Amino acid sequence: MVWGVGLVVYALAVFHRSSLAVAGLAATERFDISASQLASFTMLQLLVYASMQIPVGLMVDRYGSRTVLTAAVAVVSTGQAAFAFAGDYPTALVARALVGVGDAMTFICVLRLVTSWFPARQVPLVSQLTGNLGQLGALGAAAPMTWALGQFGWTRAYLAGAVAGLVMLVVLRLVLHDSPTQAHLRGVPMSARALARSLAASWEQPGTRLGLWIHFSTPFSPALLGLLWGFPFLVSAEHRSEATAGALISLLFLTNLFYGPFFGWLVGRHPWHRSTLGLVIVGAMASVWASVLLWPGDAPLGLLVLLILVTGAGGPGSMVGFDVARTSNPDHRTASASGIINVGGFTSSLLVIVGVGIVLDALSPGSDGSYPPEAFRWAMAVQYVLWGLGTVQILRYRRRIRSLTTREQVAGGSSMVEISPGPRPSA
Repeated sequence: MVWGVGLVVYALAVFHRSSLAVAGLAATERFDISASQLASFTMLQLLVYASMQIPVGLMVDRYGSRTVLTAAVAVVSTGQAAFAFAGDYPTALVARALVGVGDAMTFICVLRLVTSWFPARQVPLVSQLTGNLGQLGALGAAAPMTWALGQFGWTRAYLAGAVAGLVMLVVLRLVLHDSPTQAHLRGVPMSARALARSLAASWEQPGTRLGLWIHFSTPFSPALLGLLWGFPFLVSAEHRSEATAGALISLLFLTNLFYGPFFGWLVGRHPWHRSTLGLVIVGAMASVWASVLLWPGDAPLGLLVLLILVTGAGGPGSMVGFDVARTSNPDHRTASASGIINVGGFTSSLLVIVGVGIVLDALSPGSDGSYPPEAFRWAMAVQYVLWGLGTVQILRYRRRIRSLTTREQVAGGSSMVEISPGPRPSA
Protein backbone atom coordinates (compact mmCIF):
# COMPACT_ATOMS: atom_id res chain seq x y z
CA MET A 1 0.00 0.00 0.00
CA VAL A 2 2.84 2.38 0.83
CA TRP A 3 4.55 1.61 -2.47
CA GLY A 4 1.24 2.09 -4.30
CA VAL A 5 0.78 5.58 -2.86
CA GLY A 6 4.36 6.51 -3.75
CA LEU A 7 3.85 5.12 -7.25
CA VAL A 8 0.68 7.18 -7.80
CA VAL A 9 2.50 10.33 -6.62
CA TYR A 10 5.31 9.61 -9.09
CA ALA A 11 2.82 8.93 -11.91
CA LEU A 12 1.10 12.23 -11.12
CA ALA A 13 4.45 14.03 -11.37
CA VAL A 14 5.04 12.39 -14.77
CA PHE A 15 1.55 13.53 -15.79
CA HIS A 16 2.41 17.14 -14.90
CA ARG A 17 5.76 16.82 -16.71
CA SER A 18 4.07 15.53 -19.89
CA SER A 19 0.90 17.62 -19.81
CA LEU A 20 2.27 20.21 -22.24
CA ALA A 21 2.98 17.64 -24.96
CA VAL A 22 -0.62 17.72 -26.26
CA ALA A 23 -1.10 21.45 -25.65
CA GLY A 24 1.65 22.85 -27.87
CA LEU A 25 -0.64 24.63 -30.34
CA ALA A 26 -2.83 25.98 -27.55
CA ALA A 27 0.27 27.24 -25.73
CA THR A 28 1.62 29.08 -28.79
CA GLU A 29 -1.71 30.90 -29.12
CA ARG A 30 -2.20 31.58 -25.41
CA PHE A 31 1.29 32.99 -24.81
CA ASP A 32 1.91 34.29 -28.35
CA ILE A 33 5.23 32.44 -28.64
CA SER A 34 7.34 30.87 -31.40
CA ALA A 35 8.18 27.20 -31.84
CA SER A 36 11.64 27.69 -30.29
CA GLN A 37 10.09 29.39 -27.25
CA LEU A 38 7.67 26.48 -26.95
CA ALA A 39 10.61 24.04 -27.02
CA SER A 40 12.24 26.03 -24.21
CA PHE A 41 9.61 24.68 -21.81
CA THR A 42 10.92 21.14 -22.33
CA MET A 43 14.56 22.24 -22.17
CA LEU A 44 13.94 24.15 -18.94
CA GLN A 45 12.26 21.18 -17.28
CA LEU A 46 15.14 18.86 -18.22
CA LEU A 47 17.69 21.34 -16.90
CA VAL A 48 15.82 21.83 -13.64
CA TYR A 49 15.32 18.08 -13.21
CA ALA A 50 18.99 17.27 -13.77
CA SER A 51 20.30 20.08 -11.55
CA MET A 52 17.97 19.08 -8.68
CA GLN A 53 18.96 15.41 -8.43
CA ILE A 54 21.96 15.69 -6.11
CA PRO A 55 20.31 18.17 -3.72
CA VAL A 56 17.19 15.99 -3.62
CA GLY A 57 19.26 12.91 -2.86
CA LEU A 58 20.89 14.69 0.06
CA MET A 59 17.49 15.87 1.32
CA VAL A 60 16.04 12.35 1.20
CA ASP A 61 19.02 10.95 3.12
CA ARG A 62 18.55 13.67 5.75
CA TYR A 63 14.77 14.07 6.05
CA GLY A 64 13.28 10.88 4.60
CA SER A 65 10.95 10.15 1.70
CA ARG A 66 7.71 11.15 3.45
CA THR A 67 8.82 14.72 4.13
CA VAL A 68 10.44 15.29 0.74
CA LEU A 69 7.48 13.78 -1.14
CA THR A 70 5.17 16.12 0.79
CA ALA A 71 7.20 19.09 -0.40
CA ALA A 72 7.32 17.66 -3.94
CA VAL A 73 3.55 17.35 -4.26
CA ALA A 74 3.05 20.85 -2.86
CA VAL A 75 5.57 22.41 -5.27
CA VAL A 76 4.44 20.56 -8.41
CA SER A 77 0.76 21.34 -7.66
CA THR A 78 1.60 25.01 -7.11
CA GLY A 79 3.48 25.08 -10.43
CA GLN A 80 0.60 23.45 -12.28
CA ALA A 81 -1.91 25.88 -10.75
CA ALA A 82 0.31 28.82 -11.72
CA PHE A 83 0.54 27.44 -15.26
CA ALA A 84 -3.26 27.18 -15.37
CA PHE A 85 -3.63 30.92 -14.70
CA ALA A 86 -0.49 32.13 -16.55
CA GLY A 87 -1.26 34.59 -19.30
CA ASP A 88 2.23 35.48 -20.52
CA TYR A 89 5.42 33.66 -21.48
CA PRO A 90 7.67 34.65 -18.50
CA THR A 91 5.04 33.60 -15.96
CA ALA A 92 4.51 30.32 -17.78
CA LEU A 93 8.27 29.65 -17.73
CA VAL A 94 8.42 30.17 -13.95
CA ALA A 95 5.41 27.88 -13.52
CA ARG A 96 6.98 25.10 -15.60
CA ALA A 97 10.22 25.50 -13.62
CA LEU A 98 8.22 24.85 -10.43
CA VAL A 99 6.69 21.77 -12.05
CA GLY A 100 10.23 20.61 -12.90
CA VAL A 101 11.39 21.13 -9.30
CA GLY A 102 8.49 19.14 -7.85
CA ASP A 103 8.86 16.41 -10.47
CA ALA A 104 12.57 16.11 -9.70
CA MET A 105 11.84 15.36 -6.04
CA THR A 106 9.58 12.32 -6.53
CA PHE A 107 11.44 9.44 -8.16
CA ILE A 108 14.37 9.19 -5.73
CA CYS A 109 11.91 9.27 -2.80
CA VAL A 110 9.97 6.31 -4.17
CA LEU A 111 13.17 4.37 -4.84
CA ARG A 112 14.17 4.93 -1.21
CA LEU A 113 10.77 3.62 -0.09
CA VAL A 114 11.27 0.48 -2.19
CA THR A 115 14.63 -0.13 -0.50
CA SER A 116 13.09 0.35 2.96
CA TRP A 117 9.94 -1.75 2.50
CA PHE A 118 10.95 -4.70 0.27
CA PRO A 119 13.41 -7.59 0.73
CA ALA A 120 16.73 -6.99 -1.05
CA ARG A 121 16.07 -9.69 -3.67
CA GLN A 122 12.80 -8.03 -4.71
CA VAL A 123 14.21 -4.49 -4.93
CA PRO A 124 15.45 -4.71 -8.58
CA LEU A 125 12.05 -5.91 -9.84
CA VAL A 126 9.99 -3.43 -7.80
CA SER A 127 12.33 -0.59 -8.83
CA GLN A 128 11.80 -1.48 -12.49
CA LEU A 129 8.04 -1.60 -11.96
CA THR A 130 8.20 1.80 -10.28
CA GLY A 131 9.97 3.39 -13.23
CA ASN A 132 7.72 1.77 -15.82
CA LEU A 133 4.31 2.00 -14.17
CA GLY A 134 5.04 5.60 -13.25
CA GLN A 135 5.16 6.36 -16.96
CA LEU A 136 1.42 5.66 -17.10
CA GLY A 137 1.20 9.29 -16.05
CA ALA A 138 2.42 10.23 -19.53
CA LEU A 139 -0.40 8.16 -21.02
CA GLY A 140 -2.84 10.05 -18.83
CA ALA A 141 -1.45 13.31 -20.18
CA ALA A 142 -2.26 12.31 -23.77
CA ALA A 143 -5.89 11.54 -24.63
CA PRO A 144 -7.46 12.60 -21.29
CA MET A 145 -5.64 15.94 -21.29
CA THR A 146 -6.58 16.53 -24.94
CA TRP A 147 -10.22 15.90 -24.06
CA ALA A 148 -10.07 18.15 -20.98
CA LEU A 149 -8.55 21.03 -22.95
CA GLY A 150 -11.30 20.75 -25.54
CA GLN A 151 -14.13 20.44 -23.01
CA PHE A 152 -13.08 22.76 -20.19
CA GLY A 153 -10.45 25.07 -21.64
CA TRP A 154 -6.88 25.79 -20.58
CA THR A 155 -7.36 27.05 -17.02
CA ARG A 156 -9.79 24.40 -15.80
CA ALA A 157 -7.92 21.52 -17.46
CA TYR A 158 -4.59 22.40 -15.83
CA LEU A 159 -6.20 23.35 -12.54
CA ALA A 160 -7.76 19.87 -12.33
CA GLY A 161 -4.26 18.38 -12.27
CA ALA A 162 -3.28 20.70 -9.42
CA VAL A 163 -6.36 19.69 -7.42
CA ALA A 164 -5.51 16.01 -7.95
CA GLY A 165 -2.15 16.78 -6.36
CA LEU A 166 -3.81 18.21 -3.26
CA VAL A 167 -5.92 15.06 -2.92
CA MET A 168 -2.81 12.88 -3.17
CA LEU A 169 -1.11 15.09 -0.57
CA VAL A 170 -3.79 14.13 1.97
CA VAL A 171 -3.52 10.43 1.09
CA LEU A 172 0.28 10.59 1.32
CA ARG A 173 0.19 12.05 4.83
CA LEU A 174 -2.30 9.42 6.00
CA VAL A 175 -0.71 6.30 4.51
CA LEU A 176 2.94 6.72 3.63
CA HIS A 177 5.66 5.90 6.21
CA ASP A 178 9.39 5.97 5.60
CA SER A 179 9.91 2.45 6.95
CA PRO A 180 7.88 -0.37 8.55
CA THR A 181 8.99 0.87 11.99
CA GLN A 182 9.08 4.67 11.59
CA ALA A 183 6.79 7.23 9.99
CA HIS A 184 9.66 9.70 9.69
CA LEU A 185 13.14 8.32 9.07
CA ARG A 186 15.72 10.98 9.79
CA GLY A 187 19.40 10.99 8.95
CA VAL A 188 22.07 12.51 11.14
CA PRO A 189 22.11 16.33 10.94
CA MET A 190 25.16 17.41 8.99
CA SER A 191 26.89 20.68 8.31
CA ALA A 192 27.55 21.84 4.78
CA ARG A 193 31.07 20.42 5.06
CA ALA A 194 29.75 17.06 6.27
CA LEU A 195 27.22 16.98 3.42
CA ALA A 196 30.01 17.64 0.96
CA ARG A 197 32.05 14.80 2.47
CA SER A 198 29.07 12.41 2.27
CA LEU A 199 28.47 13.35 -1.36
CA ALA A 200 32.17 12.95 -2.11
CA ALA A 201 32.12 9.51 -0.47
CA SER A 202 29.23 8.46 -2.73
CA TRP A 203 31.07 9.80 -5.76
CA GLU A 204 34.30 8.03 -4.81
CA GLN A 205 32.58 4.64 -4.93
CA PRO A 206 33.34 3.11 -8.35
CA GLY A 207 29.90 1.50 -8.26
CA THR A 208 28.26 4.93 -8.13
CA ARG A 209 30.23 6.04 -11.18
CA LEU A 210 29.48 2.81 -13.01
CA GLY A 211 25.77 3.33 -12.30
CA LEU A 212 26.04 6.92 -13.53
CA TRP A 213 27.51 5.88 -16.88
CA ILE A 214 25.01 3.07 -17.36
CA HIS A 215 22.27 5.62 -16.75
CA PHE A 216 24.00 8.10 -19.06
CA SER A 217 24.33 5.66 -21.97
CA THR A 218 20.97 3.90 -22.14
CA PRO A 219 17.94 6.27 -21.90
CA PHE A 220 18.75 9.18 -24.22
CA SER A 221 17.79 7.40 -27.45
CA PRO A 222 14.19 6.66 -26.39
CA ALA A 223 14.01 10.18 -24.90
CA LEU A 224 15.14 11.60 -28.24
CA LEU A 225 12.30 9.79 -29.99
CA GLY A 226 9.63 10.23 -27.36
CA LEU A 227 10.17 13.80 -26.19
CA LEU A 228 10.83 15.81 -29.33
CA TRP A 229 12.45 14.46 -32.50
CA GLY A 230 10.90 11.01 -33.08
CA PHE A 231 7.71 12.22 -34.75
CA PRO A 232 9.47 14.71 -37.11
CA PHE A 233 12.11 12.09 -38.00
CA LEU A 234 9.54 9.46 -38.92
CA VAL A 235 7.44 11.91 -40.94
CA SER A 236 10.15 14.02 -42.63
CA ALA A 237 13.05 11.57 -43.00
CA GLU A 238 11.18 8.26 -43.35
CA HIS A 239 8.07 9.69 -45.07
CA ARG A 240 5.59 7.88 -42.84
CA SER A 241 2.09 9.20 -42.28
CA GLU A 242 1.34 11.08 -39.09
CA ALA A 243 -0.90 8.22 -37.95
CA THR A 244 1.88 5.66 -38.45
CA ALA A 245 4.43 7.89 -36.72
CA GLY A 246 2.08 8.37 -33.78
CA ALA A 247 1.51 4.62 -33.52
CA LEU A 248 5.25 3.96 -33.50
CA ILE A 249 5.83 6.51 -30.74
CA SER A 250 3.02 4.91 -28.72
CA LEU A 251 4.67 1.51 -29.23
CA LEU A 252 7.84 2.98 -27.72
CA PHE A 253 5.98 3.54 -24.45
CA LEU A 254 4.36 0.10 -24.48
CA THR A 255 7.73 -1.64 -24.76
CA ASN A 256 8.53 -0.45 -21.22
CA LEU A 257 5.80 -2.67 -19.86
CA PHE A 258 7.68 -5.72 -21.15
CA TYR A 259 11.31 -4.75 -20.61
CA GLY A 260 10.92 -3.41 -17.07
CA PRO A 261 9.78 -6.60 -15.31
CA PHE A 262 12.10 -8.72 -17.46
CA PHE A 263 15.18 -6.64 -16.63
CA GLY A 264 14.19 -6.53 -12.96
CA TRP A 265 13.97 -10.33 -12.87
CA LEU A 266 17.23 -10.67 -14.81
CA VAL A 267 19.17 -8.35 -12.52
CA GLY A 268 17.78 -10.09 -9.44
CA ARG A 269 18.93 -13.47 -10.76
CA HIS A 270 22.27 -12.34 -12.21
CA PRO A 271 23.53 -9.27 -10.28
CA TRP A 272 27.12 -9.90 -11.40
CA HIS A 273 26.32 -9.05 -15.03
CA ARG A 274 24.55 -5.71 -14.70
CA SER A 275 27.10 -3.68 -16.65
CA THR A 276 27.10 -6.38 -19.32
CA LEU A 277 23.35 -5.89 -19.70
CA GLY A 278 23.91 -2.16 -20.11
CA LEU A 279 26.55 -2.75 -22.80
CA VAL A 280 24.29 -5.21 -24.65
CA ILE A 281 21.46 -2.64 -24.69
CA VAL A 282 23.77 0.09 -26.01
CA GLY A 283 25.19 -2.24 -28.67
CA ALA A 284 21.71 -3.31 -29.81
CA MET A 285 20.45 0.28 -30.08
CA ALA A 286 23.56 1.44 -31.95
CA SER A 287 23.29 -1.48 -34.39
CA VAL A 288 19.63 -1.02 -35.28
CA TRP A 289 20.04 2.76 -35.60
CA ALA A 290 22.94 2.14 -38.00
CA SER A 291 20.70 -0.09 -40.12
CA VAL A 292 18.02 2.61 -40.31
CA LEU A 293 20.38 5.53 -40.97
CA LEU A 294 22.43 3.66 -43.61
CA TRP A 295 19.42 2.18 -45.41
CA PRO A 296 19.24 3.54 -48.99
CA GLY A 297 16.04 5.56 -49.15
CA ASP A 298 13.20 5.06 -46.69
CA ALA A 299 13.69 2.24 -44.20
CA PRO A 300 11.06 -0.55 -44.39
CA LEU A 301 8.27 -0.35 -41.85
CA GLY A 302 9.42 -3.62 -40.29
CA LEU A 303 12.87 -2.13 -39.63
CA LEU A 304 11.31 0.97 -38.06
CA VAL A 305 9.22 -1.25 -35.80
CA LEU A 306 12.41 -3.11 -34.84
CA LEU A 307 14.04 0.27 -34.11
CA ILE A 308 11.24 1.15 -31.73
CA LEU A 309 11.28 -2.27 -30.03
CA VAL A 310 15.04 -2.21 -29.47
CA THR A 311 15.27 1.47 -28.51
CA GLY A 312 12.48 0.92 -26.00
CA ALA A 313 14.91 -1.14 -23.91
CA GLY A 314 16.94 1.98 -23.11
CA GLY A 315 14.61 3.47 -20.50
CA PRO A 316 14.20 0.30 -18.40
CA GLY A 317 17.88 -0.46 -18.97
CA SER A 318 18.84 2.81 -17.30
CA MET A 319 17.27 1.54 -14.06
CA VAL A 320 20.14 -0.94 -13.79
CA GLY A 321 22.37 1.99 -12.83
CA PHE A 322 20.33 2.61 -9.67
CA ASP A 323 20.68 -1.02 -8.64
CA VAL A 324 24.46 -0.83 -9.01
CA ALA A 325 24.48 2.26 -6.76
CA ARG A 326 22.24 0.54 -4.20
CA THR A 327 24.72 -2.29 -3.69
CA SER A 328 27.73 0.04 -3.81
CA ASN A 329 26.74 2.41 -1.00
CA PRO A 330 25.57 2.06 2.63
CA ASP A 331 21.90 2.70 3.34
CA HIS A 332 22.41 6.25 4.62
CA ARG A 333 23.89 7.29 1.24
CA THR A 334 21.64 5.45 -1.23
CA ALA A 335 19.44 8.46 -2.04
CA SER A 336 22.36 10.83 -2.65
CA ALA A 337 24.03 8.17 -4.82
CA SER A 338 20.75 7.76 -6.75
CA GLY A 339 20.69 11.52 -7.24
CA ILE A 340 24.16 11.46 -8.76
CA ILE A 341 23.13 8.67 -11.11
CA ASN A 342 19.87 10.31 -12.15
CA VAL A 343 21.86 13.29 -13.43
CA GLY A 344 23.46 11.04 -16.06
CA GLY A 345 20.42 10.12 -18.13
CA PHE A 346 18.84 13.55 -18.07
CA THR A 347 22.13 15.21 -19.00
CA SER A 348 22.66 12.87 -21.97
CA SER A 349 19.02 13.33 -23.06
CA LEU A 350 19.39 17.09 -22.96
CA LEU A 351 22.69 16.95 -24.86
CA VAL A 352 21.35 14.71 -27.61
CA ILE A 353 18.11 16.68 -28.07
CA VAL A 354 20.02 19.96 -28.32
CA GLY A 355 22.73 18.35 -30.48
CA VAL A 356 20.22 17.05 -33.01
CA GLY A 357 18.64 20.49 -33.25
CA ILE A 358 22.03 22.17 -33.81
CA VAL A 359 22.98 19.75 -36.60
CA LEU A 360 19.58 20.11 -38.26
CA ASP A 361 19.86 23.90 -38.26
CA ALA A 362 23.45 23.74 -39.52
CA LEU A 363 22.56 21.46 -42.43
CA SER A 364 19.26 23.18 -43.23
CA PRO A 365 19.82 26.94 -42.90
CA GLY A 366 16.64 28.94 -43.23
CA SER A 367 14.42 25.89 -42.87
CA ASP A 368 10.89 26.47 -41.62
CA GLY A 369 10.89 23.20 -39.67
CA SER A 370 10.68 20.79 -42.59
CA TYR A 371 14.15 19.25 -42.68
CA PRO A 372 15.47 17.07 -45.53
CA PRO A 373 16.08 13.35 -44.87
CA GLU A 374 19.87 13.65 -45.17
CA ALA A 375 19.97 16.36 -42.52
CA PHE A 376 17.99 14.14 -40.17
CA ARG A 377 20.27 11.15 -40.79
CA TRP A 378 23.39 13.14 -39.89
CA ALA A 379 21.64 14.73 -36.92
CA MET A 380 20.52 11.38 -35.47
CA ALA A 381 24.12 10.16 -35.73
CA VAL A 382 24.95 12.53 -32.85
CA GLN A 383 23.89 9.64 -30.61
CA TYR A 384 27.07 7.71 -31.45
CA VAL A 385 29.24 10.32 -29.75
CA LEU A 386 27.42 9.78 -26.45
CA TRP A 387 27.29 5.99 -26.87
CA GLY A 388 31.03 5.92 -27.49
CA LEU A 389 31.78 8.02 -24.40
CA GLY A 390 29.41 5.98 -22.25
CA THR A 391 30.79 2.63 -23.38
CA VAL A 392 34.36 3.66 -22.62
CA GLN A 393 33.38 4.81 -19.13
CA ILE A 394 31.30 1.70 -18.36
CA LEU A 395 34.24 -0.53 -19.29
CA ARG A 396 36.62 1.67 -17.28
CA TYR A 397 34.66 1.53 -14.02
CA ARG A 398 33.72 -2.10 -14.42
CA ARG A 399 37.40 -2.97 -14.54
CA ARG A 400 38.04 -0.79 -11.48
CA ILE A 401 35.31 -2.52 -9.44
CA ARG A 402 36.56 -5.98 -10.38
CA SER A 403 40.13 -5.00 -9.56
CA LEU A 404 39.16 -3.67 -6.12
CA THR A 405 37.07 -6.73 -5.30
CA THR A 406 39.79 -9.11 -6.44
CA ARG A 407 42.38 -7.36 -4.25
CA GLU A 408 40.03 -7.60 -1.27
CA GLN A 409 39.57 -11.32 -1.84
CA VAL A 410 43.32 -11.88 -2.16
CA ALA A 411 43.93 -9.96 1.08
CA GLY A 412 41.46 -12.28 2.82
CA GLY A 413 39.34 -9.43 4.15
CA SER A 414 35.59 -9.33 4.59
CA SER A 415 33.32 -8.90 1.60
CA MET A 416 33.16 -5.34 0.34
CA VAL A 417 29.59 -4.44 1.16
CA GLU A 418 29.95 -0.98 -0.39
CA ILE A 419 31.16 -2.48 -3.67
CA SER A 420 29.03 -5.54 -4.17
CA PRO A 421 26.25 -7.58 -2.59
CA GLY A 422 28.52 -10.61 -2.21
CA PRO A 423 32.00 -11.94 -2.72
CA ARG A 424 31.93 -11.60 -6.51
CA PRO A 425 32.28 -8.36 -8.47
CA SER A 426 28.96 -6.55 -8.87
CA ALA A 427 29.71 -5.31 -12.37
